[in-house]
Amino acid sequence: MSKQFDVVVIGAGPGGYIAAIRAAQLGMNVACIDEAQNAQGGAAPGGTCTNVGCIPSKALLQSSEHFEHAQLHFDEHGISTGKVAIDVSKMIARKDAIVKQNNDGILYLFKKNKVTFFHGRGAFSKAVEGGYEIQVTGKNAETLLAKQVIVATGSNARPLPGVEFDEQQILSNDGALAVNAVPKKLGVIGSGVIGLEMGSVWRRLGADVTVLEGMPTFLAAVDEQVAKEAKKAFDKQGLKIELGVKIGDIKKSKKGVTVAYTNAKGEAVNLAVDKLIVSIGRVPNTNGLNAEAVGLQLDERGAIVVNDLCQTNLPGVWAVGDVVRGPMLAHKAEEEGVAVAERMAGQHGHVNFNTIPWVIYTSPEIAWVGRTEQQLKADGVKYKAGSFPFLANGRARALGDTTGFVKFLADAATDEILGVHMVGPMVSELISEAVVAMEFKASAEDIARICHAHPSLSEATKEAALAVDKRTLNF
Repeated sequence: MSKQFDVVVIGAGPGGYIAAIRAAQLGMNVACIDEAQNAQGGAAPGGTCTNVGCIPSKALLQSSEHFEHAQLHFDEHGISTGKVAIDVSKMIARKDAIVKQNNDGILYLFKKNKVTFFHGRGAFSKAVEGGYEIQVTGKNAETLLAKQVIVATGSNARPLPGVEFDEQQILSNDGALAVNAVPKKLGVIGSGVIGLEMGSVWRRLGADVTVLEGMPTFLAAVDEQVAKEAKKAFDKQGLKIELGVKIGDIKKSKKGVTVAYTNAKGEAVNLAVDKLIVSIGRVPNTNGLNAEAVGLQLDERGAIVVNDLCQTNLPGVWAVGDVVRGPMLAHKAEEEGVAVAERMAGQHGHVNFNTIPWVIYTSPEIAWVGRTEQQLKADGVKYKAGSFPFLANGRARALGDTTGFVKFLADAATDEILGVHMVGPMVSELISEAVVAMEFKASAEDIARICHAHPSLSEATKEAALAVDKRTLNF
């Protein structure tokens, strides 16, 4: 006999589990389906973010930062440690434990909010009167009837044409997070978020890392001034980044992987590495959804077509997160999930794409929100710019990390903040002040007049806002 629900959510990543919980909080009878499983075969909700993305990568970044600090910087503080070694298996076990804590936390929240969870793959079966029939396949097959459906099936790593991931030598983000020993030589194709973060982890632990990027410019989506500062820091650290390359044949052998490519000068190069991470983007995951059974519209990329409200072409079917248009960011998916649940309840869910922050958790960290200076110039927008270096910030000096700066872009006439761009220590946290300010249409002067704690890194945001009008408090 079919089990009936007001809402069935397919996928328990950041968009799906948040949508399910919010819908339940608003009084709906909700089910959530997810097929991810841990090494023991148990449920592992949380999607790419929790299992093979945001959370585990930050765990490894933290471990590798500690290792590098102990090796290179403890002596500056008068701390003697002797010879420092890394136990990679223990580091990976810590990462796995953190992932499981997050998995269990989501299952707890489902129980607390009375969301019925089904461990298996969810797919459309057919449209029925008043809703849709959803099949759950797995250890325990189920048939669910849903008045409304939210599809939140996320995305998958994009492979190079003709080069499949084996997760042993040619790695997606999944395999890059499970390497069991530090490779002597590591290749990375793609200098985006995943490539830079994973390249940074293994470089800190001793790998010789080469990053190959097809674009002629580094981090083309980032403010140019920030990208140049970050590139300078990565070069100094020993992260080898080659731009404007054309990838040729990739061959595997018992010894490793060989990548043939043409560099920016047109020269033919062969790069021999122990392991190769391919991070050239992600593709929407609609595999096995059986969209054709109900006529759910997909675009040429395989993404589900939605309007501004995340409604599909089918009545009562919504989609959020990586499986639809827009940036593939966990927090974007969460915002859409909450908004859809509230719209179902007759409320006015809100997502402002202009104030979604972006962060790259390298060292230095890179964070931004709003438009870049290049975009403002291209659009013919008259603006004012102000920046302030962490080199002149007391807290940054005390931390021993003065790389980078904060940059404000404001409308030349109204002073409204149009974009904020940061590179430096802990800017993943500092960027939130700019997001709040932009959401409430604040001016640069508003930030400049707010009292910031001293000493704090956030004083750099105040100084950058002051600099928009060529002022400073940093005597």
